[in-house]
Amino acid sequence: MVALILADGDAPTRAGLDSAWPGWDAGLDLVVAADGGARHAPSLAVDIDLWVGDGDSLGEDGIAALEAAGVPIERSRPDKDETDVELAVTAALARGADGLILVGALGGDRVDHALANVALLAGPDLVGRSAILLDERSRISLLRAPAADGSPGRLAFDLAPGSMVSLLPFGGDAEGVTTDGLTYPLAAETLGLGPARGISNVVARRGATVTLRRGLLLVIESPATL
Repeated sequence: MVALILADGDAPTRAGLDSAWPGWDAGLDLVVAADGGARHAPSLAVDIDLWVGDGDSLGEDGIAALEAAGVPIERSRPDKDETDVELAVTAALARGADGLILVGALGGDRVDHALANVALLAGPDLVGRSAILLDERSRISLLRAPAADGSPGRLAFDLAPGSMVSLLPFGGDAEGVTTDGLTYPLAAETLGLGPARGISNVVARRGATVTLRRGLLLVIESPATL
């Protein structure tokens, strides 16, 4: 079950996503709007199944319009510990989602919210689940290792040659990073937190991969069409 989370940052258009990431919405079963993210539903041509948040972005008229359309509302207090996007992720997982696509999670007026949205990928509830942040320019995911059985983490890139891949350690050093099919190879190396060595690698052939022995590795993909 795949859930689409609509956040209130800069959102892509449906045409832009279809062009950059064909089939991005395959298997989509649930759409959860996080407060003002509800405004992105028309441009993405999706129907909202659930709205969550404190309402400070969407406003009373917007919430009333959703209620009138029959959209379930889960309203929270404004003095909460979680962001509205975090509430949306929790709500999607509670409804059985094992895959998450977050759009509108980047850009906007609040860089702190964008960084917090990226950090959500490291949440313990997402271990063993697929989660990506998506716009027309980038697809962001988090590779974890080791797995429960002790095996390395592995990610294969469905990207055309010339596409860009950046690998950033997250929360500490990423150990045993090995790439195959990228222009600038890494062989069981450590990417240390701070230096930007993993930025701007290039896909040399389809089916390129990265494996990770230990740690967290933020993976940012950009299509060659850019």
